[in-house]
Amino acid sequence: MARILITSALPYINGIKHLGNLAGSMLPADVWARFKRGQGHEVLYICATDEHGTPAELAAAAAGQDVRTYCDEQHQIQKAAGEAFGLSYDWFGRSSNEPNRRLTQHFARVLEDNGLIEERVDQMIYSIDDGRFLPDRYVEGTCPHCGYEKARGDQCDNCGRLLDPTDLKDPYSAVSGSRNLEVRDTRHLYLLQTKLEGRIRDWIDTRRDWQTLARSIALKHLDEGLIDRGITRDLKWGVPVVGPDGGPRPGMEGKVFYVWFDAPIEYIGATEEWAEATGVTWRDWWRTDEGADDVRYVQFMGKDNVAFHTVSFPATILGSGEPWKTVDTLKAFNWLNWYGGKFSTSQGRGVFMDQALALLPADYWRWYLTAYGPEHSDSAFTWEQFQSAINKDLADVLGNFVNRIVKFTESKFGGVVPEGAALTDEDRAFQTQIAEAVAEATAAFEAMEFRKAAQAIRAAWVLGNEYLQVAAPWTAFKTDPERAATAVRFALNLVALFARLAAPVLPFTAPKIAASVGESDLSWPSADEDWLACVPVGRPVQAAEVLFRKIEDEQVAEWAARFGGEG
Repeated sequence: MARILITSALPYINGIKHLGNLAGSMLPADVWARFKRGQGHEVLYICATDEHGTPAELAAAAAGQDVRTYCDEQHQIQKAAGEAFGLSYDWFGRSSNEPNRRLTQHFARVLEDNGLIEERVDQMIYSIDDGRFLPDRYVEGTCPHCGYEKARGDQCDNCGRLLDPTDLKDPYSAVSGSRNLEVRDTRHLYLLQTKLEGRIRDWIDTRRDWQTLARSIALKHLDEGLIDRGITRDLKWGVPVVGPDGGPRPGMEGKVFYVWFDAPIEYIGATEEWAEATGVTWRDWWRTDEGADDVRYVQFMGKDNVAFHTVSFPATILGSGEPWKTVDTLKAFNWLNWYGGKFSTSQGRGVFMDQALALLPADYWRWYLTAYGPEHSDSAFTWEQFQSAINKDLADVLGNFVNRIVKFTESKFGGVVPEGAALTDEDRAFQTQIAEAVAEATAAFEAMEFRKAAQAIRAAWVLGNEYLQVAAPWTAFKTDPERAATAVRFALNLVALFARLAAPVLPFTAPKIAASVGESDLSWPSADEDWLACVPVGRPVQAAEVLFRKIEDEQVAEWAARFGGEG
């Protein structure tokens, strides 16, 4: 069995994440982790809160808290939200913890030793009204390349170009809106990415498992030409910049490393946190000279994070000259929009993770965001599509199949799996079709094609319902009880199979489905097993509570009014 390291983009500490954040990184990472665990592989799924930078400082001030206390509370809130959604992290760490601090300072030191970091007197935007230097993302203005009027100082969300704040036309402070800005000299460290451009391109050429979106974004930035990136900032909250002796670096007292330098390093730091908490080693997951050469490393993220993970973080890893594990497969997702626009807390548009769970169980959201998520293009959430997907896929197809056959068994066969006769040719034909759907779902999951995998799983569920319609055990029971018993046994084994197919996406409901036929095995079905022999004759079965309640039109109207629901 393989060893698989999985990371998803680190959620920023500032506030509960919305459904788009969930759909674009954390949820698919969890679904795939569950799938691979179900196959018997050794999986380590690592995530963490990204805690440094100006947004945390400003949010803490607004809350009347010191930044550490604020981050402590927000980390627990986000951890609890992830657990409530069934996100099966092996460890959910914190970028403000000691391992990340130590590793960030280590990478800066070895990069400088390798001639890849230099001090520069920089010119940065200072907001006179705010009384502070403004980090890149807190300067907004017009993109010099495409004319987009709300470009950030680090990146234009319209054309995707990486920027420096001084590139922007008509800049203003995103903190206060003030245009009372001036450029001031400040000393910072720069990572000389220009020296690494060839190595990064050669490395990307070896990554054969990247899908088109991730590769195209990476090559776009290389083709445009890399620039040297500042990796320090004038802030108080972050990993301190230190000298070779570990003390304050002369001329850079009070400065910290830029959050985009230290945050990806937290993947390693969080793994070290996990190792310290569990009493195991972490180096054989990350150091190729200590056993990580047999690890497959897979990253999940939204497309806006790809440039930093395909260029900037690899520059850190490759530039160190040390044998660190680099990503093998990068799965990037597009954006989930709210009808025709973006999620917005201030405008009351969209549902956030804690709000979603107050409306409906986690599995409803998990299914929709997996089966209809923004995988190959941006997609728009609508209440009407969500209602239709839940009612048709989960209630009418899966829930209906399970409840019908188990309740029929209770009614006509004393709640016990009957033996019946040998399977008919008709039964075998359905068995073949369902096996093909299982194989299709397996292949799609292997390729990280989540929508296709969900469609194949649903196709298997549909075949189960079609089988009941054709075999009609309730009709056969009147004239041929033995034939009815055969059909019931066949269908009860499908219940067990369908629970296993559902397990990666519906982790809360799948155990209930399996338990209704006395099963607890939720491993992913293999191609060579006889899944029609899993539920033994004579075993008691018991119908579960209603698995999925339909979403009513009145609920949709209420939620649309509350959270926004017009294009």
